[in-house]
Parts: sequence; C-alpha cells; structure tokens
Amino acid sequence: MEMLTPTSAWAADEHRMFTDAVRRFFADELVPNMERWTEQGVVERDFWQKSGAHGIMGGAVPEAYGGAGGGMAFDAITLYEQGRVGDAGWGFGIQSIVIHYLLAYGSEEQKQRWVPGLVSGEKVAALAMTEPGTGSDLQAIRTFAEKDGNQYRLNGSKIFITNGQTADLIIVAAKTDKAEGAKGMSLIVLETEGADGFRRGKNLKKLGMKANDTSELFFEDVKIPRTNLLGADEGQGFYQLMKQLPWERLVIALTALGYIDCALAETIRYTQERKAFGQRVMDFQNTRFKLAEMKTKADVLRAFVNDCIVKAESGTLDPAAASMAKYWGSEVQNEVMHECLQLFGGYGYMMEYPIARLYADARVQMIYGGSNEIMKELIARSIDV
Repeated sequence: MEMLTPTSAWAADEHRMFTDAVRRFFADELVPNMERWTEQGVVERDFWQKSGAHGIMGGAVPEAYGGAGGGMAFDAITLYEQGRVGDAGWGFGIQSIVIHYLLAYGSEEQKQRWVPGLVSGEKVAALAMTEPGTGSDLQAIRTFAEKDGNQYRLNGSKIFITNGQTADLIIVAAKTDKAEGAKGMSLIVLETEGADGFRRGKNLKKLGMKANDTSELFFEDVKIPRTNLLGADEGQGFYQLMKQLPWERLVIALTALGYIDCALAETIRYTQERKAFGQRVMDFQNTRFKLAEMKTKADVLRAFVNDCIVKAESGTLDPAAASMAKYWGSEVQNEVMHECLQLFGGYGYMMEYPIARLYADARVQMIYGGSNEIMKELIARSIDV
C-alpha cells in the first residue's frame, strides 16, 4: 500500500504512528460516508468534530492552541491520506490553510480565540479571495472594508469559496484603501454567526468535488470589529497571501499524489480481475506499459513533494518550488486519471466506479490555487532574474 513517504528525511516514528491513526479513522469514518456526502453536497458537521476529537487536524498546531505541537508534515500526511482514499469532499485543505494564516499573522488574542475551535472541528473555516471578475489577479479585488469608528463596514462579493456553506470563520481579502493597489489590501476575519448583511449564495453545482460545499458569498454593510484585522497594520494582506500561497500550492500537490495513488490502486486491481480476449487486461503489453509510465510519474512526483515537505518544515519552501509542485502535480494527476479511466473501458465512465469520480474531481486542480498558467509565469520569473 502506497504511503506519502516510505522513507524520507522528515519521517520519524511519530509520523508513521500518525499515518496509521489517520488511515484507521478515514477507513471507519470517511470512506463509508463519501457517497452520501456526494449526494447531499456537503460533509456533515459531525465528521469535523470527530476529526477534531481524533487529533486529525491539530498535528501541526502548537499545544497552546489545542494541537499536538508537530510540524507541517502532519498536515501533509492528513491531506495525502484523504486523497489516497479518493475523497475530495472534506474541506480540511482550506481549514489547514486558514489555521496557518492565523498562526502566522494573528495576535495572541486572535490565536487563542479562533485556532482551538478550528483544531477541534467545532468551527469550520474558509478563505475568501476570488471574486466574480477576479481570479488569479488578486490585486484587482473590489470588496471594500471601510473604517467606521471601531468597526469595518464590508461590502462586496466572493465566488467559488470552499466550505462556503458551512464556514463559521472566513478570512476575507478586502481593500482597505482603494487608492492603492497591492498595498491597499488587508485580510479581515469575519465570524459568520449573527453577522447582519452577510449572505451565502446557493451551493454551487460543479463538475467534480460534489461533496464539498462551494459558494458565492455576499457582504452588504457587514460590520466587523477592527480588532479582527489580521496583522498589526492595514495593507499587509497581499504580502500575507504571497507568503502563505506556497503552502496552499503544496496542499494541491499533496492531494494530487494521494488521488494518483488511489487511481493506480483501483486500476491495477481492475485490470488484474477483468478479462478480454481470453486473458487478463493486465497481461496486455499496452496495459503494463501504461501502468509502468504512471507508476514512474507518481514516484517522481512523490520524491519532489517529499523534498517540498522538508522545505515547508524548515520554513524555506519558496514560491517557485511550490508553483512547480502545484503545476506538475495537478498535470500528472489529470494525465493519470485519463489513462486509468481508459483502462477501465466503458465501466470507467460509470459513476459507480471510483475512477469516474476521481477523473471529474481532478480537473479543477489545474485551476484553483492559481491557474497552472500563472504557475508557469511564477516559475519563469525565478529563472529570468
């Protein structure tokens, strides 16, 4: 059975024990519910709370805020293992990203107030950057937070927000100075309970990732305490985003590797059992060569992802390396899903087979977190210096 890292510079006994615990939990609590959550379009709150009770979301969080006090590798394990069982519904990736924003930029009061609830699963988080007319061009956002005494009045809208239907805590990227470009952006934390003027749009219908609630969000004179500003000063939002985006992009690469391993395991099993023209599909040279190619690409990606985890652990994961991981991981993921589905033949097109869901879930990985075209531009900038 595949692992994120059979042997690695970052893997220790506690990581292997954590891997075993996550696998058992997902086998008992995640896998049996995946189909139901896909049908209802949202993962139930009870699962978030069970995840918290089992320590699944707190491995990389200091003990002072309810976590286990480990490094980023613990979150990497959870994300990979979620992909390895073929789930794209549970929004832990965004939960992890928001937690690390709060740990990096929150005041002590903010961290004590918000992080424990996210670790325990009592609260669900979202990160609201994308707007209807603004995707990867974050400097062009129009959502505006105007100072009004000791509060902000927030106006605008966001779209394609993961965990949008269920989020209790949303980090909103907003302009606090319309006259400035990147320097006019700030990150402000919205607590959704009782927030007048805050409205969620309908749960968006997507090509894949159907169990993950994804929404448009609307803000109409939403009052937020100015103490909910993330960071000591306004105008730091773009810098904060740029510093945290490498982890977000590694998250996508980690899940890509998990999905690849899941697809390969399903396809190997199917081709060993399925017969055509009097022999196993696995016995055809084309099948064996295709699987050999995909296995090679998976293990090459695994090596690079593990190197990125080492850098993330030491705080040296740079934007170019993270962009490479996101770009390459999502491209390989989509290539593998295409080839695996082909080996299933007509059955691969049926949603009762996991490969069909994995195929549909894969496509957005090349779009969100910064499109792969943007990733190539960022990589090119690191070359042209």
